[in-house]
Formats: sequence, structure tokens, C-alpha cells
Amino acid sequence: MTIAQAFDRFLVEPLPLRFTAYDGSATGPEDAPFQFHLRTPRGLSYLLTAPGDLGLARAYVSGDLEIEGVHPGDPYEAMRLLQKGLKLRRPTPAELVEVLRSVGLSSLRPPAPPPQEAVPRWRRMLEGLRHSEGRDAEAIHHHYDVSNTFYEHVLGPSMTYTCAVFPTEDATLEEAQENKYDLVARKLDLQEGQRLLDLGCGWGGMVRHAAREYGVKVIGVTLSREQASWAQQRIKEDRLDHLAEVRFMDYRHVEESGFDAISSIGLTEHIGLKNYPSYFGWIRDHLKPQGRLLNHCITRDDNLKDGSAGAFIDRYVFPDGELAGSGTIVTAVENAGLEVQHHENIRVHYAKTLAGWCRNLQENWDDCVREVGIGTARVWGLYMAGSRLAFERNEIQLHHVLATKTDANGASGYPLRHTF
Repeated sequence: MTIAQAFDRFLVEPLPLRFTAYDGSATGPEDAPFQFHLRTPRGLSYLLTAPGDLGLARAYVSGDLEIEGVHPGDPYEAMRLLQKGLKLRRPTPAELVEVLRSVGLSSLRPPAPPPQEAVPRWRRMLEGLRHSEGRDAEAIHHHYDVSNTFYEHVLGPSMTYTCAVFPTEDATLEEAQENKYDLVARKLDLQEGQRLLDLGCGWGGMVRHAAREYGVKVIGVTLSREQASWAQQRIKEDRLDHLAEVRFMDYRHVEESGFDAISSIGLTEHIGLKNYPSYFGWIRDHLKPQGRLLNHCITRDDNLKDGSAGAFIDRYVFPDGELAGSGTIVTAVENAGLEVQHHENIRVHYAKTLAGWCRNLQENWDDCVREVGIGTARVWGLYMAGSRLAFERNEIQLHHVLATKTDANGASGYPLRHTF
């Protein structure tokens, strides 16, 4: 039995793609727009020893599985067709034995994973408890300290690695990121002379926008040394250092308090569901009475699933990352003693944002590969294209939750109607 024949045995219906393997076998229509080519026995071992997205990712990142017909910087179209047309059935024990005999039992020996893969969670436990300060710092380092130059190529001039908000269908990515920051500022009702704390500030996009456009005094904190260094340099270049600063530190060590507003843009995903009470309680304690919180984070499409983001995301993108439904976020915010004033889903904007990042990666592919290597560049193309699909299919969402620290007398400082 050939590899292609073995693959066919598990299909519920014919594949809309072409699949070829190193043994010369093939299946699927010859005129298919995309072809998946399994190049090596190691690639087969990856697929057999880690079924699902992790095995596919290992084979693809290592170069043992190639997708012909799409650019590796944006494999979206091939992934969309694969997700739509690949329907597998569970083999019987007899079928499984037959297939394994035909491909060789040696294929069941797991190869070493690609170097881009983080260690499994049980190994991370040796580095500290999940979401301890040390382990959080290592998780952030794995993803964000890749290369500032690489991120400049992928994210564009804004250096903003969070969902943009597109004012129109044809707005550019840069216009949409600027619009996002201004929407956050307006939701927080920032006024000149106020104090803002931006948690998980990245390369300081919100920090600089608030200082430049609203005259706000801003502190941003990040666990990425590379981000903090880049942000501080940019703040100085923009002559905003009298108003703004970015610190390389854990937010839990911020000593200042009494902020007029706190923004959390893309940090809650790294906090961990069990830590929501302490996180939003910390925010409450660092806001002044009638101060505001804007929490911007990726969410699940319901409040029933566990927090796991999946094997591929956990090993290659966001180690220890967890997602919850927006209802869980709202509940945690309210249980911390904050009053939710507005709740908004902008998931379709994240699909458009990811399409823009993939376009940047494709256009700057050679420079990105020179900067971080082809394996890491492949990880990013796969991750961003897959995430775009997930947002388009409403498998994940992006929510803004706006809340106030309403005082004991019921005064929130919030107007009769939204002003943003």
C-alpha cells in the first residue's frame, strides 16, 4: 500500500486538493489549484506521531511538507480549501494495523521537533508554576523577542501587534491601527494632563498615541526587553519622553496608582483564566474613583470550552496562552467590582488585520527569512493565515470591554450616552 493509498483510506469524501508523497504516489485531482507534497519519511513520522494540527505544523515548519501553489508567507487559500474539504474518518483497528504495516512501524518513532517549537507544558512546569512571573516572562520572550526588524517587516510602520479597527473597507492597515488607538482613547475619554497605564504595551503604539494626540502622561509596561528598548527609542525620536515611558517589567511591580485610565490591549490572553480575579482586582486597585478600564482581547465564541488555544498555538506561538468567552471576561470584570459600561465584538476587523500582516510577510519574505530563518517565517505564515480563517469562521472573536471604577455612592463619571 502506498502512502497516498493509505491516506485515501481515511477520507470520508474525495479530496479537493492534490496530495503527493516521496514514494511517488499521489491522490486528488491533477488540476487541483494546490498540491501538498510530503517530501520525507520524517514528515510522515511527524504526521503519524502527532495527529492533527501539531503534526502538520511540524512537517510544514521543518520543510518536510510543502504546499505548492501558494506563497509560504500567506498559505490562506490552501488552508481554507483544506479546512473546507478535508473530512477524515476514524479507522477500524484492523485498518490501522494494515496501514501501519504498509508504511513501516519505524514511522511511529517520534522525530525531534523543529527548533521553533516550545517545550511541552509538563516540561515548562519545571521552570515554574503556570503564569508565575518567571514562566510568563519566558513565554513572552519566546514569541515577542524574535527580532524587532522582523516585526517591522510584518507589522508595518505602526509596529502594532493587535487587532486594527478599519473605519472603511478600503482603509489601509496603518489607518486602521491609528483608528484603533484613537477608539481606545475615546472610549477611555482621555483628557490632557490625565494619567494612563498601558498594560502589555508592546512597542508602545498606544503609549505614543495617547501622549501625542491627547497630552496624557503614560506609563507602558511589557515583559519583552526587545519591545521596551524599541519603544523607548521611538519615544525619544518623537520627543514624547516628557509625557511617555515604556518599562521592561511585570505589571505586578508597577508601584504607581490612582490612574485615570488603564488600557489592556492584547494582554488578557496571557494572564490565564484562573488569574482573572487577581488581574482585574489589581486593575481596580490602581484606578482612581471613576477611572476607566478598556480591555481588548481575543475571546472564544462561547463560554463553555476550556481555555486551551490548541497544540500548535501553545507550542509555536503563545506558550501558556488561554482564551475565554467574552461573557467570562465580563463576569470577571464585574466580580472585581468594576461596572461594565460597553461591550463590543470586532472579530471581522481581526481577519482583515491578519490578511494585511500576511501580505506584508509575503512582500518582505526574503528579508524576513534572512532575519529569522525559513522555519520561523513559515510558522508565522501558517499561524496568521490559520488565525484569519478562525476569525472569519467565528471560531474566535475579539472583544472590547469598557468599565468604570464606580464609587460607593454609585458615581461612575460615565455620561448618559456613549461619547465615542
